Amino acid sequence: MSYLSKIAILGGGPAGLYAAILLRRLMPAVDLQVYEQNPKGATFGFGVVFSDEALAFLKADDPETHDLVVPNMERWQNMTLNLPKGSVTLDGVGFTAIGRLALIEILRKRAEALNIAVDFDRRIESLDELDADLVIGADGLNSLVRTSMEDAFKPSIEYFGNHFAWFGADRPFDTLTQTFVDTDNGPLNAHHYRYSPDSSTFLVECNDAVFKRCGFAEMDEAESAALCEEIFADVLGGAKLIANKSSWRQFPKLWCENWTAGRYALVGDAAHTAHFSIGSGTRLALEDAIALTRALSRSESLAEAFAAYQTERAPIARKIYEAANASALWYEDYADRMQLPPTEFAFEYINRSGRMDPERLRQTAPRFMRAYDEART
Repeated sequence: MSYLSKIAILGGGPAGLYAAILLRRLMPAVDLQVYEQNPKGATFGFGVVFSDEALAFLKADDPETHDLVVPNMERWQNMTLNLPKGSVTLDGVGFTAIGRLALIEILRKRAEALNIAVDFDRRIESLDELDADLVIGADGLNSLVRTSMEDAFKPSIEYFGNHFAWFGADRPFDTLTQTFVDTDNGPLNAHHYRYSPDSSTFLVECNDAVFKRCGFAEMDEAESAALCEEIFADVLGGAKLIANKSSWRQFPKLWCENWTAGRYALVGDAAHTAHFSIGSGTRLALEDAIALTRALSRSESLAEAFAAYQTERAPIARKIYEAANASALWYEDYADRMQLPPTEFAFEYINRSGRMDPERLRQTAPRFMRAYDEART
């Protein structure tokens, strides 16, 4: 790749590290530098979840990384919905999960084994600090690359109405579980799943009115975790919630019209978001890295590579982005559905993003569909 001699990557999360690994494999002579503002070993959040088949792309494109990641993953074949009127099992809706730090450490060690320079605890304040032919912005929602060039990338951003806080729990759960509860302050929902043999992600969500009635805005992280432990005591079964930058937020709906500009390219949450309810954010970021590095390796100029990346990748990501937005909107109205019979609630839940037609659902979750049909007769 004579048109590239030096590449800088801003962000040492999964997308940035994986882009560096792929670039080293595809362009061994290129000088690579990764900049990460957090110290080595620091991460925020707990586990990341993938659909059961989501890592097929990784196995096909990079079996070595796939084989390092898979032994560290938890996996299960069903999903559980806990409702005030009873629980429903969605058979065949399988997922895998891994701790975010565990994933980053696997990628970091592989990057360092490939002699990729990763500069931790280094905050870049201005793009002028980066001397490179190509700068990849893998620096997340608050991307310096994107915010420095908004006229070029043309981002649009707005926020969903629900509030959420991301906790951990010191116990495993058998499946990815959604627990919907009703309280004196109104309904809340928890998304929870294990990412290691003894730890789980536990994300709590509620609408704005419930958020205000519960007083979460006036609480610190410990107080917030304590109240959520009380609200979800039955499903936690004595487990404690763990806070790690577990502030209450509203999820951003971000989409950039352009993913490239000049010598800059965006991947992952720097370019687009995908609501956590479909569990595709990390997968999308890794697939962005694959698409960008492949375009760079197959092109004769940066302009040609950027055109291929935008043309080939953005439409695919857009479909998932729109499905995620539909899912997020469903969660804003789940309180209105909680009085439905459990199987009917579950049917609406599984169809919330518009990607699951009835015939596919009968093939994927035959036991659930039999129960659903019987409840309707």
